[in-house]
Amino acid sequence: MSYRRTIKIVCGFAGGSAVLVVAAAAAQYPGCFGHTRAAQWSLFNVLQAAQPAGNRTVASTGHAWDFNWDKRDLSALLTHGKKKEIFSEDPSSEQDKAKPKATRNILLIRHSQYNLSGFGFGDHERILTPLGREQAEFTGQQLAALGLKYDIMVRATETANIISKYLPGVELVSCDLLREGAPIEPVPPVTHWKPNAVQYREDGARIEAAFRRYIHCSDPKQKEDSYEIIVCHANVICYFVCRALQFPPEGWQRIGLNNGTITWLTVRPSGRVALRTLGDSGFMPPDRLTRT
Repeated sequence: MSYRRTIKIVCGFAGGSAVLVVAAAAAQYPGCFGHTRAAQWSLFNVLQAAQPAGNRTVASTGHAWDFNWDKRDLSALLTHGKKKEIFSEDPSSEQDKAKPKATRNILLIRHSQYNLSGFGFGDHERILTPLGREQAEFTGQQLAALGLKYDIMVRATETANIISKYLPGVELVSCDLLREGAPIEPVPPVTHWKPNAVQYREDGARIEAAFRRYIHCSDPKQKEDSYEIIVCHANVICYFVCRALQFPPEGWQRIGLNNGTITWLTVRPSGRVALRTLGDSGFMPPDRLTRT
């Protein structure tokens, strides 16, 4: 009965009654809050977790958010004694000019279902299945329906050719950096997919280079917000998401994406990054969903 009462308190007053929960639990289970090394909880930790985050930039892991994670903030050089070398007589004015002002929206599209017999070869040999082509049609229609002013579409797969039909006037370019690969050894390890160390070394460097090329704050000269589409593979997208959110990149294998889905990253001028959607497939009929 006491246990049920505690649960009711948690559910009913989760916003600000952590003290009541701790007090009730401590009364019924004093050993949980004893002064022993084995104790996993403490009153201080519970109260600390219940406090509003406010404007804190340090996560519970103790790692601060790096606002200059893309290393493109030229104004940061002011703090390294190079003001005279980089800036003119009016350093404050030049510093303002060096700061990004626009937001970049990056829509990462996972390729549609392709012929698995092409696995292990170049992307040009991975021909879409009839269902895959249908999925690409749905994705193209959804991107068009969003009504965004897309600046460019970067592709590594056949999927982009179908999507481009629904986005007339959007520049379509290819990039070899976005090929399928093994970005980094996953943690925890998986048993069904085990590239060798050489593949991790070679693919990892290439995919990291792709991240640095495409995921970053806007150029200071960019005046308006931009919307860019990148069509690539699930491994690449999941790695990009972890890197952009400053999560451990080794966790990329824990993310699953259906074919033809949309993942939307927003990169603010301040260096903040938001994940607006992850693997959105709500625009596709359930019987058309696959993950291959």
